Amino acid sequence: MNRALRGLVALVASVGLSVAMAQSTALPPSPAVNASTNGPAADAPALTQQDLGSFFDGLMPYALRRDDIAGGVVVVVKDGKVLFTRGYGYANLATRTPVSSDDTLFRPGSTSKLFTWTAVMQLVEQGKLSLDRDINDYLDFHIPAWHGKPITLRELMTHTAGFEDVTRGLMPASPKDLDLQRYLKDRLPTRIFPPGKIVAYSNYGCGLAGYIVQRASGEPFAQYIEQHILQPLGMSHSTFAQPLPPALAPLMSKGYLRASDGKPQPFELIDPPPAGAMSTTATDMAKFMIAQLQDGRYGDAQILQPATVRLMHSQQYAPAPGMPGFDLGFYQENRNGLRIIGHAGDTMLFHSDLHLLLDKDVGLFLSFNSAGNPTAGGTLTLRRAIFHAFLDRYFPTPLPVQAPAPLSASADATKVAGWYQTSRRNDSAMRLFNLLSQFHVAASSDGTLTVSPMLSNDAGEPLRWREVAPLKYREMNGRDRLSFVADADGHIRYWTTTYIAPVMVFQRVSAARSKGTATPLAGLSLLILLTTLATWGLGCWQRHHYRATLELLPALRRSRLYSRLGALALFVDLTGWLVLAATIGTHPTLLLQGTAAPWMTALYVFGVVALLGALAVVLHAINSWRLGSRSLHVRLGETLLALAALYLGWFILVFGLVSFNTHF
Repeated sequence: MNRALRGLVALVASVGLSVAMAQSTALPPSPAVNASTNGPAADAPALTQQDLGSFFDGLMPYALRRDDIAGGVVVVVKDGKVLFTRGYGYANLATRTPVSSDDTLFRPGSTSKLFTWTAVMQLVEQGKLSLDRDINDYLDFHIPAWHGKPITLRELMTHTAGFEDVTRGLMPASPKDLDLQRYLKDRLPTRIFPPGKIVAYSNYGCGLAGYIVQRASGEPFAQYIEQHILQPLGMSHSTFAQPLPPALAPLMSKGYLRASDGKPQPFELIDPPPAGAMSTTATDMAKFMIAQLQDGRYGDAQILQPATVRLMHSQQYAPAPGMPGFDLGFYQENRNGLRIIGHAGDTMLFHSDLHLLLDKDVGLFLSFNSAGNPTAGGTLTLRRAIFHAFLDRYFPTPLPVQAPAPLSASADATKVAGWYQTSRRNDSAMRLFNLLSQFHVAASSDGTLTVSPMLSNDAGEPLRWREVAPLKYREMNGRDRLSFVADADGHIRYWTTTYIAPVMVFQRVSAARSKGTATPLAGLSLLILLTTLATWGLGCWQRHHYRATLELLPALRRSRLYSRLGALALFVDLTGWLVLAATIGTHPTLLLQGTAAPWMTALYVFGVVALLGALAVVLHAINSWRLGSRSLHVRLGETLLALAALYLGWFILVFGLVSFNTHF
């Protein structure tokens, strides 16, 4: 999958219990960290304002230049106070306005979800919501159950409700298109997993939670967040309002695709707003981090009770034993022997990370105002590198000792090799795109693995993974882990890794539907069609040039014409879908604003014509043998063409190219 599609997948990466009951129902916290590694080495620099200044001042300007980013901001909190904050680069390239950590607004994208989840927990405290009650009890429309199993708020907060991913309308073109209630009713996704079983990140699910907050509180969502979280914390430069209020609009950083083009992009609208519509400053985000780290308190404000915060920071779901999963709204990022939770956020232009080092009472927030240079890995690679450098500087631990590989390493590597697709996907209308974005696990003769293109270094080279326990792997010369999960019969179901946030797993794909099988066969079939069409055209020209005629029985002449027109229909339809996929890869707004729908509908219609064309090709091949007036090599050629048409017809049906579904 090309980088644009990777970015799209990544975008398209990116939304009652009393206190006593919360204490009694909290799940056990994340596994305890080995005390011998839970602290900085003796020679680690002290985490001070001065040293942080030296660290970030040496790192951030270079990072902005290397990744073609206009500006960024960073803030570090510790022990209830802001330890360091600074803006880098420019909020407006045209006016050369520098970024201010106090006054420049950034769009933290899906990091906004943490405010939605905090609002949910406030209402859980008040007894207005329950984490384990059917959410239909709080809605004015119905979410169908999965085989009798309803969705709960706990499953929304851990992204295990089972929804397929939907992106249509996620970034509407106009404020008049923003309507939380209408969005949720019109965009209800299909359920593709049973609740509580498979993590599949869902902006829609967070939108549902925000709507539930709105209905349970009796206040509009943005107003609730303003009055019950932002105002108590003194976050006077933060809002969920879209467009921005007049007092804050002049403070908004411009957003850029790349700093080098210097062209500011329009303000990005987000729907549903609870999933990512916030605008804020670094200083304001520091107050929120402090409240989360200080048992819900910031200064004199108490936005959550300590027991509720402990519940919110306790593990609720893990995709595999010993692997990071979800707390309530936060995902786990444990590293360097530390218990860490956080959340990233991405719009098309703004890219942010929030990390809370729970055992150290330290918080880190980063945000950038440009998509950056994709050839340098984009801001995802940059943010990951900065965070890991921060941990390795102030909380260093030795690299894990590489244990000897189990005796079953070679057999296990062969067992897990194959093609996988992400659980965060759309099966209703995007099965072709799912095919194009599959990932390949390859086994080496020494039992090591590579995963392409997902698990790669900055240069795009696949990382290597060595087995350390049955179906559990560690990055060679690194810290990250990879774990495969099998069913009761030993068949691999999916894999999960610490290399990326645990917002999805990667599920096994059958050989017939894998990229390694389907794309070569579809390509070969298209080549056969193209060769046939070229030969047909060349033959027509030659007969016209030499005034010759093709002597065929009338029935065979008619079926041959329909066969060639059918081959043309198949070729045009499949080529049209590939062109649309490539266009969406470079222009994601076709999905985000829904403007791809008419093109998809047109291709669906043409797909029906193509299926009829495939039938015409097969019938002509049968006629070529039945009527017996053609040479053997011609009949064999028609048979080969029929096989290609049959495969492409299967391809069209299996990958939904005639589904007439634009619910993407």
